[in-house]
Amino acid sequence: MMHQPGDTAIFPKFTDEQLELLRPYGNERRYEEGEYLFTEKESVNSFYVVLKGNVRISLTGEGDTLAVHPPGEFTGGLEILTGKGSRHRAQATLPSRILEITAESFQRIFSDKSEIADIFISTLARRMRQSQAWLRQQEKMVALGKLSAGLAHELNNPAAAARRAAVTLREETLKAQKAALNHDERFTPAQKEQLASLGDEITVGSARPVFLDTLERSDREDELAEWLEDHGVEDVFELAPTLVSAGLDAESLDQLADGPDGLHDEALVGALEWLGATLSLAALAGEIGQSTGRISELVRAMKEYSHMDKTVMREVDVREGLESTLTILAHKLKKGVEVEREYAEGLQRICAHGGELNQVWTNIVDNAVDAMGGHGNLKVKTSGEDGYVLVEITDDGPGIPREAKGRIFEPFFTTKGVGEGTGLGLDIVRRIISAHGGEIRVDSKPGETIFKVRLPVDGPRREQSNDIPNGG
Repeated sequence: MMHQPGDTAIFPKFTDEQLELLRPYGNERRYEEGEYLFTEKESVNSFYVVLKGNVRISLTGEGDTLAVHPPGEFTGGLEILTGKGSRHRAQATLPSRILEITAESFQRIFSDKSEIADIFISTLARRMRQSQAWLRQQEKMVALGKLSAGLAHELNNPAAAARRAAVTLREETLKAQKAALNHDERFTPAQKEQLASLGDEITVGSARPVFLDTLERSDREDELAEWLEDHGVEDVFELAPTLVSAGLDAESLDQLADGPDGLHDEALVGALEWLGATLSLAALAGEIGQSTGRISELVRAMKEYSHMDKTVMREVDVREGLESTLTILAHKLKKGVEVEREYAEGLQRICAHGGELNQVWTNIVDNAVDAMGGHGNLKVKTSGEDGYVLVEITDDGPGIPREAKGRIFEPFFTTKGVGEGTGLGLDIVRRIISAHGGEIRVDSKPGETIFKVRLPVDGPRREQSNDIPNGG
């Protein structure tokens, strides 16, 4: 049966009955895996109908996969429609049987079987439109890759220099604090040694701050603020959070005040202020280091996300792609989206275009965040099954309306308001996944929408089913 308008298949397929009707008009040929039906250097004036196997369409032998045609689909024929040669090449990715129908034979089909001829013509016209859209999209991805390369070059060096400077700043700041302590006449030599030792201990600990829940942190800060007030310290509500973050509590400060070289009165207040200032300076230097480290992390993520100018298929770690996508979209997620990750251990790498797959993850995650209104729970899960990798992206938004569910993969269809979406995001997702020999479906109900993407480990080489599951 031919696909109905609501189906998400990119191209219509001929039924077995229609293929039998076509056989008298063509010559059946066999192609080995890797053999070309035609290349962009040849004049193509025939239709090639796939009877068995798969045919990959690409811009170059090693380049972007534009489509993979399973049995029932066809390629070629552009010269018949446009009078021009092909810009693509067609390669069998499995041992294949192909029915070649020449232009002369096609004219007879047009007279004898006009309904079938209409399928050829309408599909070719549709492919031409989609090919132009695909090329525009690829140009954008190449431009993004070049921009990433430039940013990486321009940002990596100063970011690395700033990070080294932050480490040096922290070390020099602590030295300056110790020098100031050595010249402070309020403390005895033994007390200076005790303070310096405590300062070293807590500044090392401040690099690994204590993580407390809100209630416990509040209780500790109140307890410490009360202790500080009892010992004559001012600005306790500024000092207490700093000391608590470093892991200090009232008991540890008791040891400072009541030990053999205990500090009292003005000396105790000065010691606590010195500790607070030392911790604050170390924390500021640490923040600079973390911030510059974040720049390096974003550059790395952009490299992974765009895969620079890599256009050939290569082994890709799906989890790395998902992580770089989540990093790129962190500005949207951090405003109110909790991300849960459930990655399968030992997941196989897949043969794919990494940059294109990252575009898939971006469009799905971005749509999920929009559906949740920027606040909710997002779950990203990976698993493996019989030569395939399965990626599931779930949000707890309101769900997809029943009347829209069957149309979300249609070009230019969008549920967003005017000016908020083009309706091309999920159409691009569908085409990229299909070109990789994969499948996508969506299950949705109020409070749970799951996009499920199934990709073959060895790329678009497996036999594909005649239907890609629709939004059901």
